Amino acid sequence: MIEGKGMQGPRAPRQEDDPADDPAAGPEQPALDRSVQGRIGSHLRAMYDELMQQPIPDRFVDLIAELERSAAREAPEGPPTES
Repeated sequence: MIEGKGMQGPRAPRQEDDPADDPAAGPEQPALDRSVQGRIGSHLRAMYDELMQQPIPDRFVDLIAELERSAAREAPEGPPTES
């Protein structure tokens, strides 16, 4: 017999989930002031716009081209037919 197998100490009582403990359930009103939310949104949009102005890395262009070639080889010939 393996020592300790099947022997457990006292268990803590199971606590029910309290909705107040759930961060997703948060308060009805946002925690941040609307002006703060607006400034954060403006900064995020500016950062995203700047990111979108950058060229796509060559590695990504190569991967997309490879995927397109692979899809073209696997595509059935002729127009699709209905069953």
